[in-house]
Amino acid sequence: MKDREEKEFFNLYRHGFIRAAVCTPEVRIADPDYNAGQTIALAKQAAKRQACLALFPELGLSAYSNEDLFHQEALLQGVRAAIARICAETAPLNLILAIGAPLAIDDRLYNCGIVLYQGKILGVAIKSYLPNYREFYEARQFSPAEEAVAQTITLCGQENIPFGANLIFEATNLRHFRFFLEMCEDVWVPIPPSSFAALAGATVIGNLSASNVTIGKSEYRQELTANQSARCLSAYLYAAAGPGESTTDLAWDGHSMICENGTLLAVSKRFAGRSQIITADLDLDRLAQDRMRQTTFGANARTHREKLEKFRRVALELIPITGRILLEREVARFPYIPADPAKRDERCYEAYNIQVQGLAQRLKTSGIDKLVIGISGGLDSTHALIVAARTMDLLSLPRNHILAFTMPGFATSEKTYRNALRLMKALGVEAGEIDIRPSCLQMLKDIGHPYAEGEKVYDIAFENIQAGERTSHLFRIANLQKALVVGTGDLSELALGWCTYGVGDHMSHYNVNASVPKTLIQHLIRYVARLPEIPSETAAVLNDILATEISPELIPGPADAEPAQCTEAIVGPYELQDFNIFYTTRFGYLPTKIAFLSYCAWRDKTLGRWPDIPEAKQKGYTIAEIRRWLEVFLYRFFQTSQFKRSCIPNGPKVGSGGSLSPRGDYRAPSDSVATIWLQDAKEIPEKDGV
Repeated sequence: MKDREEKEFFNLYRHGFIRAAVCTPEVRIADPDYNAGQTIALAKQAAKRQACLALFPELGLSAYSNEDLFHQEALLQGVRAAIARICAETAPLNLILAIGAPLAIDDRLYNCGIVLYQGKILGVAIKSYLPNYREFYEARQFSPAEEAVAQTITLCGQENIPFGANLIFEATNLRHFRFFLEMCEDVWVPIPPSSFAALAGATVIGNLSASNVTIGKSEYRQELTANQSARCLSAYLYAAAGPGESTTDLAWDGHSMICENGTLLAVSKRFAGRSQIITADLDLDRLAQDRMRQTTFGANARTHREKLEKFRRVALELIPITGRILLEREVARFPYIPADPAKRDERCYEAYNIQVQGLAQRLKTSGIDKLVIGISGGLDSTHALIVAARTMDLLSLPRNHILAFTMPGFATSEKTYRNALRLMKALGVEAGEIDIRPSCLQMLKDIGHPYAEGEKVYDIAFENIQAGERTSHLFRIANLQKALVVGTGDLSELALGWCTYGVGDHMSHYNVNASVPKTLIQHLIRYVARLPEIPSETAAVLNDILATEISPELIPGPADAEPAQCTEAIVGPYELQDFNIFYTTRFGYLPTKIAFLSYCAWRDKTLGRWPDIPEAKQKGYTIAEIRRWLEVFLYRFFQTSQFKRSCIPNGPKVGSGGSLSPRGDYRAPSDSVATIWLQDAKEIPEKDGV
């Protein structure tokens, strides 16, 4: 039993995903039986790829470009026979099909989308808007959905089949899987039917389209599809007509695509000249989370309540698709950082300038023209100093208005001390040095700590006295110099509670790094080091800091050349913890789902290579390692550190992953426990699936 549960852990359907297929068959004009054969062949491919839904083009069983042949009874009867054949031959498949066909109902002809599963026709959707302009004249042959009188029909010997433009199909045993069909022109109108369907609960929209090609149309079509998926907070599957359609006056490129909330997940090859199938894994949990969080989505639904109440739910129960099914979609190892170098630089440019703009505005409104900052020679203070220097440049203030201090303590390494001095000199700030050891010893003596009597006791009091002394000095210097203390702690440290509360690195007058995760800070420093205006000696210091072990440097080691403590050995690798932070705070995913995503991203050392960053670590993590550090994160985030986040200083929100400010994205009680998250994490296997 346990082995089976562990095996099913590595199945995307267990974690709120579904795999969907969009099929573009080669067709023959007015040859439904041939087209049925092509449909069946592609359906079998989709099932083999372990998809649960396959979408086909508009009028695919007859072909779209039949013109007045649609009025021929032979064609219409042939289409019904083709539907019956598809029902029979796809009945063994564990796959929902949505196929396009013309149907004559009550003496009217409708452009329909037929949904069937294992030989049963579940419902028939109708096209709402018929184009009758330029090259289109569908109103010549078809009637729009609003003319339909019947609510149910009989088709292929099956009775009481739901019929209309208001059907939402719901898989009762797959959470959040509710899909709606519209046809081609429906998405080109100002308010598409899918907009109302999404408000009524549909998370997946299928568009059975034909859509001929003209110069530039594909780009517009793709933007339209992506934007509709974003506006509806939905997945959007678009199936286009391809090879075999008549080229009497038009041409066809088979441009099919799959989008999710504005992101293009898959796209077919245009002008392929053959049948095609594309698949993508849809994250339905993400869509549901976004809808729940975006309260205006619900408000909009309330505005249109009368229209939404007319939608009908068609329930179905899918046979579970079992076995090991990992994600095909790429899961970014670094969700805060684009893998594409150009996009990464653009992201770094924005983040850097958001920080600068935030600090500049605070200085202008406060009437203060000096900054105080502590420099450790580590990543966070380095980047904060870079931001401070750029802020002074922006405000036309001299950089010596930045009062930077390195404050060596009991465990400061030679490397970080040297780099702190080099950095301050390179950036042209007012550099100072304060040895905090005498004042720390005095406090240790005052409180009766054994270290003051010569014992090597390195407890939390010993560590925090150093952090507190540094911050206390900075605030008093700020009072003396009429300056503002710049905070340096980052988002990752706030999430993990890895900061000294109150009079420590937790506190400042303004923290420019508050919503920047550690992994992004590394790339921001790298980005700045590559800027053409940065002198080579400054870039060299920055790169040396990037290569230094991340450490709080609070406990002495056997040697002082390198940092003795390793932060990541205590709180976990930041690359994993930033991954956990993103999916916990941005989407509220279950720990099991986060672990599954992390495994898909990190299981293989060859995945996620960034060849433009030679020093980037190329590594993989086992599911056991992922579980271990996720449990550390869950305990620290949900149980021990919220009180620190409840009173953090001001700082600008930088990324869509959110900040942890109680005045911004995240509000939580300081007294919560991590029990339910840790219980869910127990379902994560301790060994990799096979």
